[in-house]
Amino acid sequence: MLAAMPPTPDATAPGAAVPDRGRADACPGALRLHTADDGGLARVRLPGGLLTDRQALALVEAAEALGDGELETTSRGNVQLRGLAPDCGAELADRLRAVGLLPSDTHERVRNIVASPLAGLDAAGTADVQAWVRELDARLCASDWAAGLSGKFLFALDDGRGDVAALDADVTLIAASRGPALLRLGRADHGHPVEAGREVTAVLDAARAFLDALRGAGRAAWHLREVPELLPAGTVPLPGFAGTAVAAPVGALPGGLSVGLRFGRASAAQWRALVAASAGELRLTPWRGAVLPGAPADRLPALAAAGFRTEPGSAWERATACTGLPGCAKSLADVRADAARALDAVALDAVALDGGAWGGGLPVHWSGCERRCGHPAGQWVDVLATGQGYRVTVNGPATTAGTPAGVPVDVTNEEMAAAVVEARRTTK
Repeated sequence: MLAAMPPTPDATAPGAAVPDRGRADACPGALRLHTADDGGLARVRLPGGLLTDRQALALVEAAEALGDGELETTSRGNVQLRGLAPDCGAELADRLRAVGLLPSDTHERVRNIVASPLAGLDAAGTADVQAWVRELDARLCASDWAAGLSGKFLFALDDGRGDVAALDADVTLIAASRGPALLRLGRADHGHPVEAGREVTAVLDAARAFLDALRGAGRAAWHLREVPELLPAGTVPLPGFAGTAVAAPVGALPGGLSVGLRFGRASAAQWRALVAASAGELRLTPWRGAVLPGAPADRLPALAAAGFRTEPGSAWERATACTGLPGCAKSLADVRADAARALDAVALDAVALDGGAWGGGLPVHWSGCERRCGHPAGQWVDVLATGQGYRVTVNGPATTAGTPAGVPVDVTNEEMAAAVVEARRTTK
C-alpha cells in the first residue's frame, strides 16, 4: 500500500551546518505516497533513465487511470505520477511489476542511478555505461545491506564526457579513455583508480563502506558528502568536471534524437508522441529531457509540434522550477506559471538573448519557498518567491546561501525576465 508521508528537504544550503539525520528520509517511492495538495505523488525510479516503449506506455496508462493523466520527470531521470488517490497503491504496484519497473519492493527507493544519456550514440564517451547501469541495479537490488541506503543516495555513471560527473552524486564512476576508471566519493577532487572489470563492484563497495563507517562512528547521514571524513581520500586528480553539469543538447544527434520537456512535465498526448517517435527505447535525462536512441531525424517535427523543445539556445534551455502552487502548500507562488511567462518574454526579446548567450550561462531555477526543491547542482540563478515577488540571486557552492550576488531584488513578473538575463550574463 502507498503510505502518506510529509515532505523532507534534502541537504542544507551551502554554508549551513550538517543537518541532524537521526531519522530515515521521507523520500517518496512507487510504494510510498507523498501527500501533496493535488493528491498523492508516486516516484518511480528508472536507473539510468532507461525505459522500453512498453514500460513508457504502462506509465502513461497508470497516470491516466490512477492520477491526473500527466507524467513528471525529475532531476535524476525518474518519473512521478501526481494526483493519485490514497487507495491506488496495490493497482499501481501491479502495473509497475507487470512491465519490470518494480523489481524489488524492499529496494525500490534506493535505485537512484544517473548515467550519461548519450553513451554509445557518439564518439564523446569511452565506456558502455548502460551495461554498468543494468549490472549495478541488479546487484543493488540483490544486496540486503543496500536497503539501508537513504532514498536520496545517488550513484552516477559517467562515460567520460563529464555530463553526470558534475551532478553532485554520492558515488561517481568516471570512465577514462586511457587507464582505469576513477571512483569519486562525494565532492572529492581526487578519485580512486578502479581495476578493469570491477567497476560496479567498486561502486557497491564504496556505498557499503559508507554505511559501515556510519555504524562504526555512531553517526546518521543520508549523503556521503555529509561525512566525508569517514571515507579515504582518492589519490588521482579528477578531470575538471566538478562544475555546472552540461545537459544533453536537443535536436538531431549522431545516433538518435534529443528533446526537452518544459519543467519536465508531459501530458498523456505528449508522452504518447514521445513513444511513437522512439525506436523502441527512451532515456530520460537528469535535465528533464529525453533521448531517443536510433530515432530518425524526420520524426523531430512531430515532436516539436507536440510541444517538446527541439531547438537549442532557447530561453527554456536549462530552466527548471519546483512544483509551486497549487500542487505544494508550502509554495508562496505559482512558480511554473510565473516562470513560463518570464521565459516566453525572454524568447521574444532578441536583445535579451544576446545572440544565443542564454544557453551558455548558468542554469536558472524558480522556487516557491526556501526549500528550493529540485534545484540544479553547482551554481545556478536562484529565483525565489518571497510572497511579494521574487528575489533573484546566484546560489551554489561559490556563494554563501542567501548572500546576494548579481541582482538581489524583489521583482514582479514583468521585471523577472530582465533580472534573470542580467544574472546569467554576469556569471556565465
